[in-house]
Amino acid sequence: MATKASKNKTASRGAARPAQGASRTAQRQRELQRQADEREKKKAPAKQAAKKKPVQAGAREQPENPMPAQHLRKPGNEHELALAPRFEAPDYRGSGKLEGMAALITGGDSGIGRAVAVLFAREGADVAIVYLDEHEDARVTAEHVEAEGRRCLAIAGDVKDPAFCAEAVARTVEAFGRLDVLVNNAAFQQHVTDLEDLSDEQLRETLLTNIGGYFHMARAALPHLERGASIINTGSETGLFGNKQLLDYSATKGAIHAFTKSLASNLLERGIRVNAVAPGPVWTPLNPADRPPEETAKFGQSSDMARPAQPEELAPAYVFLASPVCASYINGIVLPVMGGPYG
Repeated sequence: MATKASKNKTASRGAARPAQGASRTAQRQRELQRQADEREKKKAPAKQAAKKKPVQAGAREQPENPMPAQHLRKPGNEHELALAPRFEAPDYRGSGKLEGMAALITGGDSGIGRAVAVLFAREGADVAIVYLDEHEDARVTAEHVEAEGRRCLAIAGDVKDPAFCAEAVARTVEAFGRLDVLVNNAAFQQHVTDLEDLSDEQLRETLLTNIGGYFHMARAALPHLERGASIINTGSETGLFGNKQLLDYSATKGAIHAFTKSLASNLLERGIRVNAVAPGPVWTPLNPADRPPEETAKFGQSSDMARPAQPEELAPAYVFLASPVCASYINGIVLPVMGGPYG
């Protein structure tokens, strides 16, 4: 019979494996970023488009272009951004829409995931966040969730690994006693100018993270989801309209939209709703960790509102879709939040 000490060592080794795998993934993503940066240096400068006047239509005025001309090392730390993304939504008042529920959010350390975590907590849910290796960002997210009076569990690991996804779900259920909402939000993005520049390694990273991870998490979560639960996937405007420099990323976002509609039909009789949000440009670490500084400065200015959204402008859409009070008859939709008309 194994001693208590040997069991603890075995458990410790098991817990270390996902973190080690996540660290290797982060290193691999940085190498793909380095290759893209080298290609970018060889490009001719792009022509400047005519500048549109930014539109403000919310409760408070949001930052406008130019954004900071900044380039982050992958996977992208929110605390390193010169302009901190807005995620607190101070004008949003909770009303118990998710009271007593538990949610798991991948990519919950920063960006849209962090904003969703905070509003879910404000609506009464305990929240587990899954992230790669952005430990400081995850700590800040957890502090804000707890400041809303709810519990937060931060889990580091790689959603490409089915075993890690199963472990993340198990830890969430163990901590909170239930799982009601899964938000698939983790993503990898790296632009390429030409299809010939898209390496097999980058293609695998994008496919297995952006769509493979969604399958893994949904499959692991389903045994714990009961009638009234929901899954929300983060799609993208690129999955609807394409993007000539985001070939693999756009393909995965289109796949996420199709996965959403298909899984919604598959789970309908079980009373589990599946929907997606398709954001336009949003100020998160994702794009500064993809584009060179001069491109980051112009991020979002070509959108209809001529500015990028802030994460707090996206998060209420996730609350709406997660809440049985608000969206009990909404299933299989891709909700566009793009600052402009759809289609």
